Formats: sequence, C-alpha cells, structure tokens
Amino acid sequence: MKKSLLYKFLVTIILSSVLGCTTPYQYQTNGFEDAVVIEATLTNQFKTQEVKVSRTYKLEEKTPTFESKAVVFITDDIGNKYDFKENGELYVSVNQFQANPDRTYQLHIRTSNGRSYISTTEKLPQQTQIDKLEAKSVTKNGVLGVEVTVNSNDPTNNSRYYRYEYEETYKIIAPKWYYQKAVPVLFAPGSNPKGKVIFEDRKTEARICFSSQKSNELLLTNTNQLAQDKVTDFPVRFISSKDPIIRNRYSILVKQYVQNLAAHTFFETLKEISNTGSILSQTQPGFFYGNINPVDNPGEKVIGYFDVSSYSEKRLFFNFTEVLPGQLIPEYQYNCPVPIPEADVDDFIFKYCFSPIPECKGNLILDLLSSGTKAYFPEENGDYILYPLECGDCTSFSSNIKPSFWID
Repeated sequence: MKKSLLYKFLVTIILSSVLGCTTPYQYQTNGFEDAVVIEATLTNQFKTQEVKVSRTYKLEEKTPTFESKAVVFITDDIGNKYDFKENGELYVSVNQFQANPDRTYQLHIRTSNGRSYISTTEKLPQQTQIDKLEAKSVTKNGVLGVEVTVNSNDPTNNSRYYRYEYEETYKIIAPKWYYQKAVPVLFAPGSNPKGKVIFEDRKTEARICFSSQKSNELLLTNTNQLAQDKVTDFPVRFISSKDPIIRNRYSILVKQYVQNLAAHTFFETLKEISNTGSILSQTQPGFFYGNINPVDNPGEKVIGYFDVSSYSEKRLFFNFTEVLPGQLIPEYQYNCPVPIPEADVDDFIFKYCFSPIPECKGNLILDLLSSGTKAYFPEENGDYILYPLECGDCTSFSSNIKPSFWID
C-alpha cells in the first residue's frame, strides 16, 4: 500500500527537480539525486517484522533498486537488539518479536557503502481493536456497488490517528469448465490428418480458483474533531456492482494501524503529494523529511519513516446476492463468446472430422488446442466448442489453492 504511493512521490520529486515550474523539454532524468528509501512498520503482532531498503530511481527506469548487503537492526531502550537478514527484496527479522507498549524502539541501518542511518525513538501507541466491518449496498457518484466500512472505538481517547490497509480475496468459478481436458496428439509432420484428440479426466482443480490483491492507497482518518475517539463507518473499499471480483464469494481482511501524530502527519503529506493532479500545479511538493536521519552526512536526504503502530484486523465474507439481492450478477473476468471459425455467423460449431468438406474442422481444432489458448467444451450433438482458455480453466490466471482462512 505505502510502497506504490511512496514511489509515486519519488517520481514526483524527481520530476519537480528536473522540470521546476516550466514546460518539460524531455522525459529523461538530467538532474537525478540518489537517495536511500526506507519503509518500516513495527507492530505489536508477534511475527517476523519487515524493513524495505531501496534507492530512488530515474524516470527511464521501471523499478526501484533494492539496497542489498545492508546491516539492519532494531534496538529498544533496555538494550535488546533485533537483527534482520536479507530475504528477497526485504529485510526480515531473524526471530519473531513484537513491539511492547512499555518500550521505545529505534531503527538502525548501515548500507554496503558504509553510510549509516538511524531513526528517532518511537513508542507503541494505544492499542484499539476494530469493532465491526460491514458491507452495504450504496450508490456513489451514480454507481451502484458495495461499500465496506470499519468501526472502531477507544474509550481512553488516546488513539486518535488511524491508518488502514486491506487484502481482498475472491472466489472464481470458470463458467465453461469441463471435467475432461481435450489433449491434441500430433502425428508426424506432413501427416493428414495432423493428429487426433484424446480426452483425459482432469487430475487437478481447474473450475474453482481464488485470487487476492492488496490495497494500493493510503487510507487515513483521525478523530481529533470528535468528542469521543470513535471511527464510525469509515469507508475502506468501494466495489462496483459490475466488478467480477464480487461475482461469487468475496472476503476482505481490513488492517488497522493506530499511529502517533508525527506518523499520521507524514502519511497525510505523502498522500497529499501523491494525489497531486499535475507536477506543474501551483503546489510543488519539494522534499519533506520523515523520522530517519543520516549519521555521518547531515545534509544527505533520506526518504521514509520508521512507524511503530498498534495493530488490529478483522475479516468479512459476503456473497453478491446477500448484499445486492435482485441485481444482475457481474460478468465473468473474461469474455467467453462462442468462437466463430468462419466469417459465416451461422457456422459457430467446430465439427471434429477430417474429410475435405468445409464443415470438417479437425485440423483447425488440433491447431487451436495445440496453441494452449483454448479450452474444450462439449456441444450437445458431440461437436466442439473451443472457448478462451480462461473460460474453462481458471488456473490460467488464478490459483486453485483454497486459502486456509476461507469459509464457504
């Protein structure tokens, strides 16, 4: 979630430094300034904690550069040290641990070029649980859909600043699945017919799949203007009634982070800059600092924040018909029309035969199945219908592994 916005901000920073307030000459970086980028959120979850260390990248580059071979660790105010190790493009804690409300924490990083960085000391805010998640039928900007809202309450009035993320998972059912798979067996080159089709019972699940995706926006709110520290019906997700992800069964895991004022201000600023419609607008972003500073080079720019947050989560399931009864079920993720091999719109059936007559499509069937882009589906009289592969085999774009948390 933070990652996409943070890098969008970095591109904005780079563009601003190159273009200033004038019309762009070219979209190539001429005044690039290399800077370290640090993303770290420590929570009170007992788990393997994570830190991301990378560098800014030029406009003509597509992805950030991971800062490998760094030394990363977190310390607390009584001398405990939590070491991290490199794992892919992350640094993960060697041992599982959690933030304690009685301790303060500090992030330390030393990159492979010998540069060191240290955060301010941070303390775990008040822990507040999510009270309720709800999915409601609403119309927003003329679009009917489902809105997921969160409710939270801190009777001590100490939380105040909240950030949300979510992970959504949805069930996919291939509409043109068939229990048998049509397998082309090709003969020697030059043979006529080219081969034959045999049918094999499917040995793996290809009808029901599950896909997941994470939020990619900053969802922030605060209760400063309220007499009570209550988050009421805060919208974390809106899904159009035509979106195929809610065609069958849908689940969302909402994650709540209670932050302090400084962290909230950082992410509010990041969100404001990331939402700037144009880098040539009157509001130029410039550079803003987080709570991580260089040790040896006081003038060096460091981008990022060491966030220590209290964590809570809650999961919600719903079926389309439960929230939007009487509404049309959304279309499948892929268009599944009957393929038409000839220009004649009446000729929409693939007849499995190999004689010279035009109706016979045996060789064409072999070609289409061999391409790996088509899935067989039987026609009533025994002929073939070859749909796009995604229509008959959901594993072509999703996973057939049922998540451990899934409840039907």
